Amino acid sequence: MLSKHYSTTGRVCRVTFKLPAQVGAGRAALCGEFNDWDAAPMRRLKDESFSLTMSLPSGRAYRFRYLLDDKRWENDWSADSYRPNGLGAEDSVVDLRGN
Repeated sequence: MLSKHYSTTGRVCRVTFKLPAQVGAGRAALCGEFNDWDAAPMRRLKDESFSLTMSLPSGRAYRFRYLLDDKRWENDWSADSYRPNGLGAEDSVVDLRGN
């Protein structure tokens, strides 16, 4: 699940990426164009879901995916859209081109 909060200038958006407990993972990381596909560890919440908030420059769309337990890729079930990634799967997309 994605939630977006734009700055008053609209140049930056704080995006909270959240994965439900139903993914059944011990660890989760966020990987995307905004961090050169590096695995950013997500925080595990009391309800067993995972969350991470990032401030991203607005004005473009970013591809991303979740890496679960260092081996399984998962898309965001509520992403703004999906795009083929050239590896036989799709990437989730968060679109920050408008507030």
